[in-house]
Amino acid sequence: MRSAVLDVSLAVVSALECGVEGVRFARDAGIPEAAGVVFGVLAGAVLVLRRRWPIAVVLVSIAVLPAQMGFLLGVVGLYTLAASELPRRIIASLAGMSFVGTLIVTFVWVRQGVARGELTFGDWVVPFASVTTALGVTAPPLLLGLYVGARRRLMESLRERADSLERELQLLAERAEERAEWARGEERTRIAREMHDVVAHRVSLMVVHAAALQAVARKDPEKAVKNAALVGDMGRQALTELREMLGVLRSGAATADRARGAAVPLAAVGAAAAAAADRELTGGDEGTAEGPCLSELEELIGQSEAAGMVVELSVEGETREYAPRIEQTAYRVVQEALTNVHKHAAGAKTQVRLAHRMSEIAMQVENGPPPEPASASAARLPSGGNGLVGMKERVVALGGVFVSGPTDAGGFRVSAVIPAA
Repeated sequence: MRSAVLDVSLAVVSALECGVEGVRFARDAGIPEAAGVVFGVLAGAVLVLRRRWPIAVVLVSIAVLPAQMGFLLGVVGLYTLAASELPRRIIASLAGMSFVGTLIVTFVWVRQGVARGELTFGDWVVPFASVTTALGVTAPPLLLGLYVGARRRLMESLRERADSLERELQLLAERAEERAEWARGEERTRIAREMHDVVAHRVSLMVVHAAALQAVARKDPEKAVKNAALVGDMGRQALTELREMLGVLRSGAATADRARGAAVPLAAVGAAAAAAADRELTGGDEGTAEGPCLSELEELIGQSEAAGMVVELSVEGETREYAPRIEQTAYRVVQEALTNVHKHAAGAKTQVRLAHRMSEIAMQVENGPPPEPASASAARLPSGGNGLVGMKERVVALGGVFVSGPTDAGGFRVSAVIPAA
């Protein structure tokens, strides 16, 4: 709106200027003064089109130079032309035409003044006045227009870059939020897997021993007492591990509340679960910090045998030590496979094979069908469906291969191969 008002105001002033100068032009040309005024007004009013057609405005200003009118028209037209987005060669050509036209008209006007005696200076003043007038009328609006146009283009470029940067930052923020959400989901999955490894095996054995205790309580009191003691020991161990988890979570929550009043971060939960999962399952002491290893497989199998499972362990190759993470993963695979046998095939004969190879370690847990159809559900052990998934994730994370599935004999087989390095 302001631009339109400015253009109309300049056009009105230019029309008035050219109209007044049209009177002198009419007298010199020998035409009616009204015609000269109309011609001047029409020529000056062309300035209203300077933004849309700057070339036309400059051409009109050059055309009316011989009539010695259109000073404002020429100056504003050159400024608008230089500030526009037109090619530089067009701007230079029209500016040169305006300069030459002003130079010629000024030269003729000053020479006539000297000839008539109106100017008493010497002949040297004619070219000097012509050049200085042409430069004074042409150079300032041209240079100012070039500066304003360059500055406007620079500001537009900076604005576009700022908008582009803002869009990129917004996109990065969205991607960061997506990655954070994905990380939270992965952390939840890891927490569930670690807690499953810590608690599931012990609770499964507790349920199996409790079912056996119920079955032999009247027939064999001594065995019932032994099973009750086992259930108590395993329950205390499970409670100790859960207490450690909750203790870490409470300390993490207290620290977070003191800092910002935020909720417990998932990283603290995962760390607590991982720390508890890596404890020695058979120790139960507060000071035990080492995770399970392959040397504890016999004790793990002994726990299953105490629960009534027939388990055979065979080891091939030369026994050697592996990285703690590899040994823990191999231990967890066997542990979870035995837990699944307790859940789904109680009483089935089970074979555990462990092979130490040159560049890898392989393990396989295979059980036959349960001796009785009802025995699989006799203990009523629930299944969360996370055991096989957790085993596969652990093995694949180390670059290994995990395969599980039913056998032709009606049993189930779990196999895993983990690189030794």
